[in-house]
Amino acid sequence: MERIGLIAGNGKFPLLVLDAARAQGYEVVVVAIKEEAFPEIESHGAAAVDWLSLGELSKLIETFRREGVSRAIMAGQVKHKQIFSAIRPDWRLAKLLLSLTTRNTDSLLGAVAKVLAEEGITLESSTGLLEPLLVKSGTLTRPPTEQERKNIEYGRAVARQLAQHDIGQTVVIAESACVAVEAMEGTDATIERAGHIMGSLHGDASTLSRALTVVKIAKPNQDMRFDVPVIGVKTIEVMQAAGASCLALDAGKCLLLDGDKILDAANAAGIAVVADPA
Repeated sequence: MERIGLIAGNGKFPLLVLDAARAQGYEVVVVAIKEEAFPEIESHGAAAVDWLSLGELSKLIETFRREGVSRAIMAGQVKHKQIFSAIRPDWRLAKLLLSLTTRNTDSLLGAVAKVLAEEGITLESSTGLLEPLLVKSGTLTRPPTEQERKNIEYGRAVARQLAQHDIGQTVVIAESACVAVEAMEGTDATIERAGHIMGSLHGDASTLSRALTVVKIAKPNQDMRFDVPVIGVKTIEVMQAAGASCLALDAGKCLLLDGDKILDAANAAGIAVVADPA
């Protein structure tokens, strides 16, 4: 059986990749990030699971070499703010960090991918094993209202400008006004912040609606090896709590984890979900 490596961050995404790889006949060697990965990764039938800290780039390479891994996948979120945490980088990661002129997601993970390639480990697309989970183009729940469509159009224009600088992939819009922009905090925290902003207003909305539209896009020339847009059931729950009524995604570029559950939750909450061509 061919071996493949999995660098596992948080969320269900790594578990789905592991299950899909095993179903397709691979032996999977997991390097689970101590600060991020779920403990359940231990019980999904991997050939080996090694727990390493975010700072241990050299040990990651040594682990894959020892296990005979020359192809690897990176799946699951590693919070960008971790670069400011108390984690001590080893010499290899410290050298990489100091060499970067910008430390956004693409430059960081792209540099890690380059180091792995130099050591004979090819980082492959994280969605290659999960093509059926990529959202298809179309209206997935109720159709967006006219105002929600205007919010989507405006939100996409804003998000695409931000994505060029790798700042974030999500914006939250109300009545064609930008309420919140994602930076290091992640999609769910951005939606929560937008909900707090609207919730801090006094009295009932009159002329303008406070209903929020969430727009999550892929970056221009999205590198599908890492930082792929992902939506889970929790995002729908956060949207409902924040007073969001619509979710817009990039078709073919965003993963829906537990797609049926996501759409059932969105339908139950009256949330429009639409995927337009990227």
